[in-house]
Amino acid sequence: MHKLSRRSVSAILRTGGARYHRNAASAVAPATHAAVLSHSVGESDGKVRQYSFLAAGQMDAVKSSSQLNLKHTFSLTHRYESTSTASAASAAPPVEKYEYQAEVSRLMDLIVNSLYSNKEVFLRELISNASDALDKLRFMSVTDPELLKDAVDFDIRIQTDKDNGIIKITDTGIGMTRQELVDCLGTIAQSGTAKFLKALKDSKDAGGDNNLIGQFGVGFYSAFLVADRVVVSTRSPKSDKQYVWEGEANASSYTIREETDPEKLLPRGTCLTLYLKRDDKGFAHPERIQRLVKNYSQFVSFPIYTWQEKGFTKEVEVDEDPTEATKNEQDGKTEKKKKTKTVVEKYWDWELTNETQPIWLRNPKEVSTVEYNEFYKNTFNEYLEPLASSHFTTEGEVEFRSILYVPAVSPMGKDDLVNPKTKNIRLYVKRVFISDDFDGELFPRYLSFVKGVVDSNDLPLNVSREILQESRIVRIMRKRLVRKAFDMILGISMSENREDYEKFWDNFGKHLKLGCIEDRENHKRIAPLLRFFSSQSEAEMISLDEYVENMKPDQKDIYYIASDSVTSAKNTPFLEKILEKDLEVLFLVDPIDEVAIQNLKSYKEKNFVDISKEDLDLGDKNEEKEKEMKQEFGQTCDWIKKRLGDKVANVQISSRLSSSPCVLVSGKFGWSANMERLMKAQSVGDTSSLDFMKSRRVFEVNPEHPIIKNLDAAYKSNPNDEDALRAIDLLYDAALVSSGFTPDNPAQLGGKIYEMMGMALSGKWSGPSGFHNQGAQSQPLEAEVVEPVEAGSQK
Repeated sequence: MHKLSRRSVSAILRTGGARYHRNAASAVAPATHAAVLSHSVGESDGKVRQYSFLAAGQMDAVKSSSQLNLKHTFSLTHRYESTSTASAASAAPPVEKYEYQAEVSRLMDLIVNSLYSNKEVFLRELISNASDALDKLRFMSVTDPELLKDAVDFDIRIQTDKDNGIIKITDTGIGMTRQELVDCLGTIAQSGTAKFLKALKDSKDAGGDNNLIGQFGVGFYSAFLVADRVVVSTRSPKSDKQYVWEGEANASSYTIREETDPEKLLPRGTCLTLYLKRDDKGFAHPERIQRLVKNYSQFVSFPIYTWQEKGFTKEVEVDEDPTEATKNEQDGKTEKKKKTKTVVEKYWDWELTNETQPIWLRNPKEVSTVEYNEFYKNTFNEYLEPLASSHFTTEGEVEFRSILYVPAVSPMGKDDLVNPKTKNIRLYVKRVFISDDFDGELFPRYLSFVKGVVDSNDLPLNVSREILQESRIVRIMRKRLVRKAFDMILGISMSENREDYEKFWDNFGKHLKLGCIEDRENHKRIAPLLRFFSSQSEAEMISLDEYVENMKPDQKDIYYIASDSVTSAKNTPFLEKILEKDLEVLFLVDPIDEVAIQNLKSYKEKNFVDISKEDLDLGDKNEEKEKEMKQEFGQTCDWIKKRLGDKVANVQISSRLSSSPCVLVSGKFGWSANMERLMKAQSVGDTSSLDFMKSRRVFEVNPEHPIIKNLDAAYKSNPNDEDALRAIDLLYDAALVSSGFTPDNPAQLGGKIYEMMGMALSGKWSGPSGFHNQGAQSQPLEAEVVEPVEAGSQK
């Protein structure tokens, strides 16, 4: 007998011998069948535990494990182990197959409400189905002209009854037979269009080009977004009978019957009747239907007619008021005059609602500038012509057509830098409008001002934002759209009319600067489009290309200074030595300029250098002279640093000053004065980082200036002199203001200035007290002449 290990015995006792009961049952009652359910449970030892459940009949033959003798269990076990080879060799037990069961009404509700977030799209979906039916008939009639025996135009007609909340959509397409009704409308996600496309692909005679739209088999059920009951009356040219399909929103079944009413017979095609829900009867208004057709299905290939109320004016005769009648004096009778008035007589008639040929499907060479501009004005409700337009077709891995426009003005105003909800890009799939509500999927935020239409054949019709965000096709489309947009803007900048680009920059320049921050991949495309004022062009902006062309032969970097205005930038002390060398400096006067340039870092291998930062290298360093200056003024700088304390990180000799005594520069990795001012203005600024970045200020002094020479003499004679120490404080405050920083205590600075003015002006225009009065009262004295007299004489 085969022996079991202690672990095996423990497992048998723990599981109640369930695995072995199954073998015992098969030995005792072979005629009965067990309903076996195997369930795997992950245990700590990583093994699989199996449970077996026996039928009631088997339990009569085989008792529970507690009633089984342990020895008997071992015997069964031995029998099981010994026959394992034979069992494996025998035929496997039969596998039973089951179909999924679903509550159809609930499933339909989930499908419709997950695919469509906006109820308005029901009309788009149903019109797309009607268009596909017309397309199918057109394709099939090529090989079977008999299908067009009923000379009926290819069109779609929509009629509404706003009082009863009914919408009828009728097309003259291929229609459906009874079996096709069951296959297409009775089976959810069964697409007749997809079947037709597969047949076209399999057919060698079929052409490769098609305009069929829906291929998912769920577009029809979008009708239940707004309708409680839908009736489909259809007639195929292949059949002489017309059938009616009827279904309700919350029902799990539908009915099909043959149409017997002669008045409701169709020559060909399909008529959908939607009985709207109570809350959605507003869709039955003719004006709303017309607006939805123009919005979503404006460019469907077939004409769409809507039933609209119209009117015409006519003149009718009315009798004049008797009180206004004139009396004939001759015969004494009252004469009635005939009077006419204009009335409007109303009637109902079909009105063509859509344009059948989208402008982007035409050859760009055949479209005039006037047509492009008119399409732009009508589509985006603009009154000004665009600055530029681009009409292109992209083929290859992804195929789409597009027309892009650059508006003449910013619609939201210059202060609204980025508005992701502009609705400026209209996405079409096979000429059917999908959405214009995007948040950076097709264009980055900084190009949100670009307007246009995009028509793709590769995207699904039931596209959602989640699909757009994850779609590889959309990522490729976005890259190519951005490239075309930059080409269009570059064309404006290279135009002979310089005013066009000045107008563009005035409206959308900040958007491109934002692109320097957000889109590193397109820095090479954005940089040539940037414009700035400079020290040599204060009235007219220049490009970076123009700056590079004007650079000196030995100039290695592009210099810039950030300030709040051109006036303050050109008067800053940082420019003194640079202007003497005739070097050009860019003036960054827009708050976003400095951040944009810092993200750009370089242009054409020329680094951007802030002249307000420490360690400025103008290419004229004289190491021997610098060494002499440090030896002469080094201790004076230490004395000044000791007086200023933590206000500055260091005090050093300046190489950028010529006429100013000192300047306060930012640390190499600290904030500039302009950046510090902007960060202070932030409502949620981090004060801790502000204090840290402020401590990286460097105080530079000009050793050639008389004030610095006097301070040097003061240090060498009496470093504790109070006047000298106060002069250092005032010098720092003055440098703080002239360098663009904001003093922490303006009142204290004012007091120091008043004190120094008092000392400087004391006694300049007024003498000591009483001096003028004494001079006014003094008179000249006359000298007395005394005659000489001899000694001893008397008079």
